[in-house]
Amino acid sequence: MQSLKNIRIEYHILQSFPVSCLNRDDVGAPKTAVVGGVTRARVSSQCWKRQIRLALQYFGIKLGMRTKKVAELLMSECVVIGASAEQAASCSDKIAKVLADDTLLFISATEASAFAEYAKNLHFDADKINEKELTKVAQKTLTPAIDALDIALFGRMVAKAPDMDIEAAASFSHAISIHKVANEVEFFTALDDRQTEPGSAHMGSLEFNSATYYRYISLDLGQLAQTLGGEDMTADSEQIKQEIDAFTKALFVAMPFARQTTQSAASPWEFAKVLVRRGQGLQVPFETSVKATEAGFLAPSIKELKNYLTSKETLAGSLFGKLGDYEWG
Repeated sequence: MQSLKNIRIEYHILQSFPVSCLNRDDVGAPKTAVVGGVTRARVSSQCWKRQIRLALQYFGIKLGMRTKKVAELLMSECVVIGASAEQAASCSDKIAKVLADDTLLFISATEASAFAEYAKNLHFDADKINEKELTKVAQKTLTPAIDALDIALFGRMVAKAPDMDIEAAASFSHAISIHKVANEVEFFTALDDRQTEPGSAHMGSLEFNSATYYRYISLDLGQLAQTLGGEDMTADSEQIKQEIDAFTKALFVAMPFARQTTQSAASPWEFAKVLVRRGQGLQVPFETSVKATEAGFLAPSIKELKNYLTSKETLAGSLFGKLGDYEWG
């Protein structure tokens, strides 16, 4: 799969949402950012990435687990292969402290099993567990490659065991509205069914907005092939196709879940331009906010997106590196 080196799939997505609060800040208001001198609605990259990772589980793909409860995970693995409860507890605690201590660890089932087998080879004697040997176990487990797609896509940094670091194959921008947005406030009341006197039992307010968002996601196929197939990129083409298929489907169905029961922001993609390219990544900045027409924001934003990509391709010539493209919507 060396042929995939320096090739990326770029997803340029336009998605409109009516009344919604897709991603909240620390005071419960929809997140925003200033772009081009005006306030835009924003959904953080980590918000959508989380939902994509959760959606991947429905497409028959092997995934990892992100947890602080590494000791509990390893303890279960040790018990399965013959450790007593006491042995499993002491060994898993020792390994967990070496790997993550009190931080989240992104770990695959294969890695968890390998660490448990390492403890078994030491007769589940926690005193014999060695940090350097544990690092070697991690390296061996990653040879030839990681086998959990979400870890390959989103990457991993393990401060206490840098040999377990994985470079992310997928890059996400924050989703930004292509137009100026001002958050609005909804005032609401709640009534007590047993209350006889007039008036509400509760009053409150919530902020919301509505926006057409631009989302940019880049999938580095060379990095994906390397992570899944090792340095020699031995992952077969059918495997890579399955992983790309699952990622694209998850990208399509994943939806931020904030306030979904009260605002039901369930709008699908309106338009997508997908490019397969070599070279530098290319995000459409929408630096000048789009003005609404009688048809709303979507039609002019599609035109702006297409025009920008066409102009950059014309300007860059062969450096644009386009290998293929596809339009949806």
